[in-house]
Amino acid sequence: MFRPAFRALARPVFRRGLATASDLSNPYNVKVSQAQGTVNGLVGAIGNTPLLRLKKLSEETGCDIYGKAEFMNPGGSVKDRAALYVVKDAEEKGILKPGGTVIEGTAGNTGIGLAHVCRAKGYKLVIYMPNTQSPGKIDLLRLLGAEVYPVPAVAFDHPENYNHQAKAHAARLENAVWTNQFDNTANRLAHIETTGPEIWAQLKGRVDGFTCATGTGGTLAGITRYLKEVSDGATECWLADPPGSVLHSYIESGGKLTERSGGSITEGIGQGRVTDNLAQEIKLISKSLMISDEKSIEMVYRLLDEEGLYLGASSALNVVAAYEMAKELGPGKSIVTVLCDGAYIYSERLFSKKWLESKKLYEAIPEPLRKYIVLP
Repeated sequence: MFRPAFRALARPVFRRGLATASDLSNPYNVKVSQAQGTVNGLVGAIGNTPLLRLKKLSEETGCDIYGKAEFMNPGGSVKDRAALYVVKDAEEKGILKPGGTVIEGTAGNTGIGLAHVCRAKGYKLVIYMPNTQSPGKIDLLRLLGAEVYPVPAVAFDHPENYNHQAKAHAARLENAVWTNQFDNTANRLAHIETTGPEIWAQLKGRVDGFTCATGTGGTLAGITRYLKEVSDGATECWLADPPGSVLHSYIESGGKLTERSGGSITEGIGQGRVTDNLAQEIKLISKSLMISDEKSIEMVYRLLDEEGLYLGASSALNVVAAYEMAKELGPGKSIVTVLCDGAYIYSERLFSKKWLESKKLYEAIPEPLRKYIVLP
């Protein structure tokens, strides 16, 4: 039912024959809808996300800074793409048959993507994850029907690492697959075939720089491979790395060092090794930026305040890297990063005064933005 104010405005428009409802339709929306058409269920809705220009940061740098809105995937993150591709890979190889079980070791979002894809395709899902992950992620996975095993967070070379436990679980079952997101290059392929081409098409071939963080290596490697090839090497591709990861030192030393120090509040990014997904493209990455938690948490609040974007810390870290890349490359450039996921499953941490103080991050948030810290 129309509100009274709209009714008053609508009467003369329609009754005098000045316009019809079809005349008032937004041409851009119609064009996009015609291009999209319909999709076949949830898996058909994965990808083709908008590319958002971040207005305030663009104005500050004189560049156009864009974020690929991966939080708008049906499962809520960039990992929906990898989840779909690793399942498709197992199906195409005949490893996974109807009624089978998918097993993965994941820090969260790949598991959420797999939970959606498995529900849509009729597979069971078992997830092993570090017990350091947010309770919201664990609850959501269980709500989506996954069997979840939070296990102690230990290094990859430890036999009880969550990835090794997932692999062992799959070996005990018939008609089951360990999708191995870190070293299964179907993950990387998802971004070569979809994300990279989408970015290039959305900017009509004007991509001067791309940067993002990496966990499995699939997003960074796949997008980098596509952009480097299609631009004939002209697009700068940089890593954004959190504290506690070895990749920053590896890239900056030309592969000679694998040093790490400290830790990070970010989840699902940073790495202690070069994964198979990343190995083929790591030489195409010309620079690495180490982004502190202080800068990431400040950007979480800036993006909410300035852009109305409610994003997680990994997305904020990516935006900080894009901002720094823009300042280094200079005005007039188009810089792209990935907005991995929203803040919804991290809110009990990122917007809690007690948690921020426990991580010594409260003071990193500018005074005017502390109004968004609404949880005790």
